[in-house]
Amino acid sequence: MERVCEHGICHDAPDDLAYRRSVGAEATGAHGCCVPSCCGIEPEREQVTVPESRAVVVVDYQAGWPARFEELRAAYARALEKSQVPYRSIEHVGSTSVPGLAAKPVIDVDIVVDEPDVDAATAALEQIGFISRGDLGVSGRYAFVTPERFAPTNTYAAIEGALALRNHLAVRDVLRADPALRDEYAQVKRHAAEVAVDIDEYISLKSEFLGRVLERAGLSEADRAAIAETNRGIAGRGAHG
Repeated sequence: MERVCEHGICHDAPDDLAYRRSVGAEATGAHGCCVPSCCGIEPEREQVTVPESRAVVVVDYQAGWPARFEELRAAYARALEKSQVPYRSIEHVGSTSVPGLAAKPVIDVDIVVDEPDVDAATAALEQIGFISRGDLGVSGRYAFVTPERFAPTNTYAAIEGALALRNHLAVRDVLRADPALRDEYAQVKRHAAEVAVDIDEYISLKSEFLGRVLERAGLSEADRAAIAETNRGIAGRGAHG
């Protein structure tokens, strides 16, 4: 069952509870919302104990990831449209967007807007509980603290044509088109997750392989160097989205 609350957000079906359990996140009931007591109904809550694990957890591809992205896409589209914010597209990016690829169980989303609309898009997301973190040193990509209702996700406002967006789309599209390369990347990710002491080292251990993917995608040497430098800066500052 789905109901639209005053914040323009449809309450998810009970499958959302099962999804949260499957990824070890704190679970809310089917009537959870973007704020407590929304629509006069207190969210049901069930605390899930997360076992101790590695610094980075990579799991097998989950068939439910595309559907979870669609839930997020629909919620974000409603919020943007309610605030009359124009947007180019809402893209599923990151490893969960590549069928068959092992990944961290977090849905990455790029809300693609023109540069003049970044502030309005940010305000629309803040209306549904997101907290802006700015660009965190990544030009053209704006990060947010995710409210519990939408977790686990890394959601960004990305400027149309920005290198950060082209990076995300290039990696996704190349890996979707090449199952052998996708499987090789899965091995790289699993090894990195096994040996990395933190997310910074995990990113570093993947960088050489991702450089090859970006070269395959046709990004220039200058663009690839700029992406590598940005990733090193993110690791050095702990500025992950």
